[in-house]
Amino acid sequence: MTQAKESLKKFYISFFLAAAALAGGVSFYASSSPDGLEKVAEDEGFLETAKDSAVSFIAFALLMPFFGQGERVEFLGLLLYQEGIEAGVGIIAKATLGVLTAILLSATTTAREILRGLEILKVPTLLVQIASFMLRYLNVVTDEMERMRVARASRGFQETGIKHWKVLANSAGALFIRSYERGERVHLAMLSRGYTGTLPKIERVSVTKSQILYGLSLPLSAGLCLLISISI
Repeated sequence: MTQAKESLKKFYISFFLAAAALAGGVSFYASSSPDGLEKVAEDEGFLETAKDSAVSFIAFALLMPFFGQGERVEFLGLLLYQEGIEAGVGIIAKATLGVLTAILLSATTTAREILRGLEILKVPTLLVQIASFMLRYLNVVTDEMERMRVARASRGFQETGIKHWKVLANSAGALFIRSYERGERVHLAMLSRGYTGTLPKIERVSVTKSQILYGLSLPLSAGLCLLISISI
């Protein structure tokens, strides 16, 4: 068996084990819903978010085995480069695991709990506060952009080419100024109410042994996949 075929075999085994581990985690989360996995996936946006986030990475990775140099391997009648296969496998694995992990985290943890977790992990306070402001006012800025778009449309503006880039650039500049001024006003209001640069302290929720075991299940499964792929 050539080195390229061994790489393909390792990929199939590792990908299957990783997919099984992730499916187990998502299924456990869905088990709390009487309507099952399909209902939870629909409510939390698992399928739509995963499709939008990962499709571009996967499409790019599928083309990589056709480009490269060195040893080639035949697969389904196609001659593929081993170097391209390994690079494509890396992209698919990282994109898939990263997207699914982020979706699972956001579906089971509130934004406030994530920020509190960053503080507990000793992430610099300034970065935590920046993330907090970003999460709070992302919708505000998005609504402001929509109002500006409606205002342009009500005046008969239609983007048709490069000649309208100046108008869009002016709109972007106006949005930046409005957002900056609003941020200053909000910050001054917070200081006047006793803001000290840290999130308000709340009582920490106790963690049970079962929750610790569930939290360790995915990392342990990932480590098992790595050990199996190395030992093959």
